[in-house]
Amino acid sequence: MLLKNTSYIRFLNFLDATELTSLKNLDAIEEQLLNYLMLAHSNGRDLLVGDLIQLSQFGSQATLHGRVKSLVAMGYLKLVEDKEDGRRKRVTPTTKSYKHYEKLSVFLKKASIGD
Repeated sequence: MLLKNTSYIRFLNFLDATELTSLKNLDAIEEQLLNYLMLAHSNGRDLLVGDLIQLSQFGSQATLHGRVKSLVAMGYLKLVEDKEDGRRKRVTPTTKSYKHYEKLSVFLKKASIGD
């Protein structure tokens, strides 16, 4: 059975055809973590590193901790020490993260034209 040329399929095709390295540098777990963080952030929720590494649906704690470190190294996330307890780190999106989602929004809008 073939899928019709839906908005989402056009969106995926558009992403596949782009040369945007920022979209292709993230693995699936990193993308899921970033999506989770951006959704929480857009709803006004602060997350700690400990909150992210507890998300067992995305992988083990060791895997998730490694992915958080990777997202920090790539410039998508910033860790901010808690003022009351320096062992706790708040995870915040960076300008690079916002630009990433702005690009995705533009692609989604272009893909949905014609529906």
